[in-house]
Amino acid sequence: MILQRSLPILTFCNPKFLLIPFNLSSPASFSPLISRFHHRSRARIRALSTAVAAAAEKETDTFFADQTVSWSSLGITDKLSRALTAIGLNRPSLIQAASIPSILVGNDVVVAAETGSGKTHGYLVPLFHNHLSTTTTSTNDSVDSISDEQVNQPHRISLVLCPNVMLCEQVVRMASCICDDNGEPLLRVAAVCGRQGWPVNKPNIIVSTPAALLNYLHAIDPERRRRAEFIRDVKHVVFDEADMLLCGSFQNQVIRLINMFRFDEKVLSRAKNASPEKSLDMESESSIPVDIENHQEMEDEDEIVDEADSGDSVEETEAIVMKKRDWRRTREIYERSKQYIFVAATLPENGKRTAGGELKRLFPDATWVSGLYLHRHNPRLEQKWIEVTVDTQVDVLIDAVNHKCETSVSSSDSGLSRTMVFANTVEAVEAIATVLRGAGIECYCYHSESSLEDRTRNLIDFQQKGGIFVCTDAAARGTDIPNVSHVIQAEFATSAVDFLHRVGRTARAGQIGLVTSMYNESNRDLVAAVRQAGKLCQPVEKAFSRKRSFRKKLKKRGGGKGEKLVEDRQLKREGERVRNKGTAIDC
Repeated sequence: MILQRSLPILTFCNPKFLLIPFNLSSPASFSPLISRFHHRSRARIRALSTAVAAAAEKETDTFFADQTVSWSSLGITDKLSRALTAIGLNRPSLIQAASIPSILVGNDVVVAAETGSGKTHGYLVPLFHNHLSTTTTSTNDSVDSISDEQVNQPHRISLVLCPNVMLCEQVVRMASCICDDNGEPLLRVAAVCGRQGWPVNKPNIIVSTPAALLNYLHAIDPERRRRAEFIRDVKHVVFDEADMLLCGSFQNQVIRLINMFRFDEKVLSRAKNASPEKSLDMESESSIPVDIENHQEMEDEDEIVDEADSGDSVEETEAIVMKKRDWRRTREIYERSKQYIFVAATLPENGKRTAGGELKRLFPDATWVSGLYLHRHNPRLEQKWIEVTVDTQVDVLIDAVNHKCETSVSSSDSGLSRTMVFANTVEAVEAIATVLRGAGIECYCYHSESSLEDRTRNLIDFQQKGGIFVCTDAAARGTDIPNVSHVIQAEFATSAVDFLHRVGRTARAGQIGLVTSMYNESNRDLVAAVRQAGKLCQPVEKAFSRKRSFRKKLKKRGGGKGEKLVEDRQLKREGERVRNKGTAIDC
């Protein structure tokens, strides 16, 4: 096998579900909420609908909600229900039935569910419902036919933040497919990322990356007019792949945006309650560096600076500073005007620096909705485990790629077979592609060193034509490739997050799938622990948390990096041998 990189191991806590009933008969609409920032217990309600509970008890379906649950019963308008049915979404999935009611009420919601469970439509549907409910009923359902009365209403924007451009474009495509009876999109949806600039016409939903959004709000808006107007218009903020956005290089950008939105909420609340003579300058809040560890204290300091910059005298400024403690008392309760939704397939919670830990601290009153198989084995997924050596790895790989799977693919996809082959490094992807092409098997490559144009073209070709897709974990997260029948781990995953996202590329949307995991002696104990976790229906991250002890055992047996380097060179030699053999046959 090829040398595996050592990545940080993420740990999770076992999800504990508390089922609470909700009213399926009455439609819900967004209303301003009151946020209480007093100290309270860390215990949170993890909401799952009664429909989800019934499905779990009957074990009749692991994807769709109970037959009695429909879009209308969740409070969705008839117009939107017809649009969803037209694109094949006849009834909601389990996670959609659980999350939509909480989002419609206006709560801050954290949706943590396994890949392929329908999370994207789980937040798009209530966003569409809220926008459609705020517009005046018109005889013409087309987006282009908006009356003057509707134009004069305050504009409402839903913002969806994603970690990369391709995921942004995917969300836009999914949202644009929701059309009215005339085939026109129900809402205007625009992407602000990559080469796409700020939309000329105000959209209802904007999909962007944190960096692109901040760039347009700051660098391309020197007069700061667009920034204030945009932040005021945003009423719903969705963080797709929240575990990724709240960690690493995205964290500072995301926390900065959250600060800006929250500050606008405080300004509106104070304006309604106190009616200040001078408006606060919201822009100074966004220009102050944010200390992640002291987020709450930084907000207080920012508010004082903003008031001092608004043109008050020195005496007034000193009075503001003296009233800082009084403002802390009054700001414990303020009227909410925005909703925050966090969506993830893997959500580590233990520890302050994990994504779940950040959400506990920043949004202690959020409603948590967890999937039935979060971090666990999917019962629709068949898994094969094959131990390989330096001499057998190439033959096993080729046999696995040639394996045909029986899956419940749709009629429109009949005849197409899609297989994804995962490796840990770019070098490994190229080596595997060389092996497969040498054996006469055409394949697509997808990794970070490829250009965006090449990645986009290969991904579209794979979606439309099927075939073999050799990739790194860059393709394991967020990409919705329909009807992938087979996933092969040519190199075993190095973390629980990577493992869960890899196997989640198949067995999506109620279908079945196959995962073939190749491993060697260095992974033997880890694989045994993962398989045991699957049998006991335990979270797989427990197995990966023991990885360090497995490495110690390997060192005692004399294995290690040197052995992997030898296997890396051997794989390349095997690829050359297979390619030369094929050339000789052709001659």
